Amino acid sequence: GVECPGFRLPTEAEWEYATRAGSGQRWFFGDDEALLRNNAWFAENSQNRPHDVATKRPNRWGLHDVHGNVWEWTWDWYGQYQRGSVVDPGGPENGSRRVLRGGSFNGAPRFLRAAFRNGGPPVSLDDNVGFRVVWSSSGGR
Repeated sequence: GVECPGFRLPTEAEWEYATRAGSGQRWFFGDDEALLRNNAWFAENSQNRPHDVATKRPNRWGLHDVHGNVWEWTWDWYGQYQRGSVVDPGGPENGSRRVLRGGSFNGAPRFLRAAFRNGGPPVSLDDNVGFRVVWSSSGGR
């Protein structure tokens, strides 16, 4: 598990759980791609640039920009998922790329799906990558 009391990056599992906000569909608002325009900044509506946070609708838990605008770093190293059903899975112990989630302002709708995974070296900088933090009071997951 993640041992980091205080503010930290979310794990990949935490990120997806928070993004879905109880939904089991492609996006927190459902499976209708036409509704992306109201809920996310992406290639079709962003004018190829990031936008101010919270200018699109939030998910049911009040989180904005979980789909689109910028990719979001997570704590987990990028690797293949474990086989079978797992609750709160952890990523590999090490690696060269960390998981990025959410898609960005210049991405196609498929990259914005709640389940879509990307990875990148944690030293890379780009205008379509950002982060959000979570707070752990106990230091664990």
